[in-house]
This record gives sequence, structure tokens and C-alpha cells, in this order.
Amino acid sequence: MKRKVIAILSLLSVVLAVFGSSVTSEAAKESKETTIYLVRHGKTWFNTQNQVQGFCDSLLTEEGESQAKLVGEGLKNVKFTAAYSSDLGRQRKTAQLILEQNEKKVPQIIENKGFREKNFGGFEGQSNDDMNLAVAKALNLDYPEGSDELWDFLKEELTEEELANKVAEVDPTKTAETYDQMKQRVEKAMPQVMKKVAKKGGNVLIVSSGGIIPILLESVAPGKYQGEKIANCSVTTLTYKDGKYTIKKIGDTSFVDQKE
Repeated sequence: MKRKVIAILSLLSVVLAVFGSSVTSEAAKESKETTIYLVRHGKTWFNTQNQVQGFCDSLLTEEGESQAKLVGEGLKNVKFTAAYSSDLGRQRKTAQLILEQNEKKVPQIIENKGFREKNFGGFEGQSNDDMNLAVAKALNLDYPEGSDELWDFLKEELTEEELANKVAEVDPTKTAETYDQMKQRVEKAMPQVMKKVAKKGGNVLIVSSGGIIPILLESVAPGKYQGEKIANCSVTTLTYKDGKYTIKKIGDTSFVDQKE
């Protein structure tokens, strides 16, 4: 009987040792750090014409292409293990131009609709001023008439969530996304990316848009985004390790500023 007990205990110790090493090995795999370079697309035709640009699309301008190439030049020695954009042409083209400058072997760009800009519904392609005026009038407050001043006023009066919901409220077609709708698709996109890349770690390029990047940051690191400007081809850097995101830089334009 004693021999049987000893044999069973020996067998258990072997099983535990094998299982424990497997768990340790798996944990080691999951602990590799991933660095995410989150880039807003380059300047587009609609950007220059002050037109609402969400799900609708327009080409990068010559300046926009130059911006993307400058970011690519700045990141040319970064070995990317994965690259993402949405299916919007301006994002995809920006990602392509960034990777074309890279001196390492580059990955294929994977399209994920979760990284699309906000859907502005009936305001798509219209003047930004018309949309902003519709929101301002709905607030029943005195507001400035200048284009830039009006936008600054709305950003000061409303949070990202309130502004998105107000746009959806005043959209005559009632097809604009609410904040929750945008947040839901962004919250699906990031886990989809990390599921594929987190175990091997490395560097990941994601090209998205100025309205979605703040929502993305809020979804992975609540309270860390404080209204910083997300300019065309600005680079926001964050890391991911052991299930936690850490924001390093928001809206960095140092690569684009080199042309000046």
C-alpha cells in the first residue's frame, strides 16, 4: 500500500512539474511587450476644404502624402510585426506610405473597420461649419461665429461623448453614430489586434482618424486622454503588456515638423 502511495505521489509531482513549466512558458509568452504606433492619416482634400469627413473619404493631398513619408522616415528603423488601418482609402494610403520608407521587412496591412472615423450621417461631405452651427444652436447658448472659434467653443463646452451625441441628435437623417456606437466598435477592434500580436510582442502600426483616436485611448486607458490635439500624421505611442496599456505620447508631431 505504501509503495502505491509513493508511486502515485511521484506521478503527481511529475505531472505538476510538466504542467507548471507549461504555465510558466505560456506566461512568459504573454508577458512580451507590444509597442503600438497609433497614427492619424495625412491631410486630405476634405481637410483642406473644411468638409465633414467620417465614413466618406477623400484623397490625400500632396502635403498629406509628404506627412506620411516623413513619419515613415522617422520610423524607418522600427521593425513592425503587424500593420492595421480601416478600409478607408486615406488611412490605408497613409499606412502604405509609412511602410514604404521602412528599411526592415514590412507586414501586409490588415484592414479593420473598427478603426474607421466617426459616421457623421447626413453631415458627411458637408461644411464643418454647418454641422457645428447645428450643434451650437441646439445648445441654446451664445456662440462665436468664426469657424475656428466656434469649433474651440464646442470643444470647451462639451466632452467627446457629449459632442458626438449632440451631432447624432441634430443629424437630420438620424444616421450619425452615437458615442456608444463608436465606442463599441473601437472596443472590439483593439482586442482583435492584441489577440493576434500580444504573444510575440514587437511593434504594431495602426492608422486611424482624429475623431476615433481619443475614443480608442479612452477605451484602453480611461482618463488619460485630456483633449490633446490629434493633428494629421501625429503619432500616439502606447505599450501593452500583461493586459495593461500604458500611454507614452499623445499627438506627437515631431516627425512632420521636420519639414519646417
